[in-house]
Amino acid sequence: MTSPADFGRESVREPEPRRLHEYLTAPLGLSEVFGQDEPVLQGRPLLPGVEVPPFGRTDRWPFEAQRRPANVAPSGWIAVFDSFPKEWNLRAREISIAVLNPPHPALVEIGVALDRDPYQPGTVIGMLSELRILIEWAREAGLGLHPAAWTSSDMHRFIKEKAEARSTATVRNYVGAIRLLHELAPALAGGGLAADPWPGRSARAVAKDPRTDEVSTPNIRPEVWFPLIKAAWTYIDVFSSDILAARDTHQRLGSRPIGPLEPLPEHVSRWLAVADHAVPLHHGGSGQAGEPNWFLLAELMGRGRGNAFSAKAGGNSVSRAREIVRTALAAGRGRPGSLFGHPATEVDRPDGSRGPWHPGIDPWALGHECRALRAACYIFVAALSMMRDSEIREVVRGSVVAEFYGAPAVVSRKRKQDPGRPMEHWWVIEPVARAILVAEQLSAHPELVFADPGLPGSMSRGNSYEHSISRKLIEKFIEHVNATADRTGLEKIPVGKVAPHMFRKTMSMLVATEPGAEIALGLQLKHAATRALANRSTQGYGASDANWARLLDTAIEDARFMRLRDLYDQHHEGVVIGYGPGADRLTHTFNSVKKAALAATRAAKIGDKRTEYDLLHKARVTLRFGKLNHCTLDHNHPEGANASKKRSSPPDTPAR
Repeated sequence: MTSPADFGRESVREPEPRRLHEYLTAPLGLSEVFGQDEPVLQGRPLLPGVEVPPFGRTDRWPFEAQRRPANVAPSGWIAVFDSFPKEWNLRAREISIAVLNPPHPALVEIGVALDRDPYQPGTVIGMLSELRILIEWAREAGLGLHPAAWTSSDMHRFIKEKAEARSTATVRNYVGAIRLLHELAPALAGGGLAADPWPGRSARAVAKDPRTDEVSTPNIRPEVWFPLIKAAWTYIDVFSSDILAARDTHQRLGSRPIGPLEPLPEHVSRWLAVADHAVPLHHGGSGQAGEPNWFLLAELMGRGRGNAFSAKAGGNSVSRAREIVRTALAAGRGRPGSLFGHPATEVDRPDGSRGPWHPGIDPWALGHECRALRAACYIFVAALSMMRDSEIREVVRGSVVAEFYGAPAVVSRKRKQDPGRPMEHWWVIEPVARAILVAEQLSAHPELVFADPGLPGSMSRGNSYEHSISRKLIEKFIEHVNATADRTGLEKIPVGKVAPHMFRKTMSMLVATEPGAEIALGLQLKHAATRALANRSTQGYGASDANWARLLDTAIEDARFMRLRDLYDQHHEGVVIGYGPGADRLTHTFNSVKKAALAATRAAKIGDKRTEYDLLHKARVTLRFGKLNHCTLDHNHPEGANASKKRSSPPDTPAR
């Protein structure tokens, strides 16, 4: 007889009473399949001399024996099990070791065949997070903690709820995690799910996440893109020299040996006796504007980076030293606190004034500006190289190559869907190469260029960016630019989503607007490594965007007219601009424009090139540029575009 509580839940195979009882009464952490001492990483390249955690470790598994990607923080390379309910600790570890090692002999012996590649540590960590969410949901739903008691209807309900709030890709991951509870049931202490909740259906079908030609990543909106890229380049091209000079001074002052020090009052008096020395003042930020910057003063005097002027440092001696400093201030011996004596580079500001972009880079401001400069370098490289976040963060010192098949390039590791991690060359323009070189000067890491902001000693304490999240780094840069726009002269960046992968997508869309660019785009995106043809992925990256359409149409039209104008000038300089019907027609148009321009200038008794270009623009020549010839297309007679079939060539042109 079915009870009301069971109504609507299909009947499922009950777990074997004997096995479930043995599991519930067994000591925590013992598995019938996996040995306590066996390593959890097997059959994959590992770093020598780094310990691999054993299966019997119940708290967490650090995966440091497998090389960690540069854009993953150490905390993102550890599988955590002690946050699971104790009833789930063993099961979570059994699932993890199984997906890390699908061909494990013990799995084969009991008939479990996982037809998939070994999970990478990051995938395992994500799967464990999905299982925690599922367990908490089951607890709140009153289903109990053992998956053997969960039904397919329960899992359908869980996925339905998650689909209402999460992306289809995330829902697909939930489906995969649930399926593992059934696939691995024979290997799990106490068993797992009795049945596959979605037999015969793929995880994509369940999550309603079909494969399409479209790339789901949105483009950065043009009103965000332009001020963001301009701000990044301004930091690299204009502000970097001041920031690096301040950083170098800070490092030099901090590296001076501190021997026996003379009394502070005498030291202050002797230091102020030098005519060029002035008391550094706060200009906001770490202290009240106009007050002495005691930390910076101590550093400039060579008394270390501690606050030698605090009351705790020396009582009456400090009081007398402070009085000497304030007397100097009253005599006009103060200046905005800065790590270098000259004013910062001048810029034009929004209010029409012109002045230094920064009032003075002291140690406190240096930390913020170094991080902003590093973010600017990252943003500029991400935007204009089309490299992935992981590949940018893998760039090492000396990676900029002066020439690779005729163009500058940067060398980095390509990781996505490529466990061999080959070295790849990414073609870059000179400004991108410069951004990488600036980032290299900032980095304090022995190898990686984008590993940390290059801040020495205590300045990086509490703000470790060595393994920072790139998305956060971009957000902080935008906040910093907007907060300081009044003095830097930079345009404020509107609110809008900006993530690392969006740069790659946006620039791909922009490049794809050039005729014939799909092949080059496919090569740069590494989508055409084996064939020089654009594939579906490349086309998806280059798909048009309504937010950019009007702007791009105008830009393309302008570019076409500039090309047409160049041909016009070449024709009247006697250069042959082409052969065939299209070239003849274009030549006739150019001669007509010249004749009309001469008539107009005689009437006005003044003339210049501008008159000719205006008439050329009004001629509305529709020009298509091809690889073999120029074709003038009349939209009223599209058959005129058939030039490639009927083109004529000069007599000496070799046959193709």
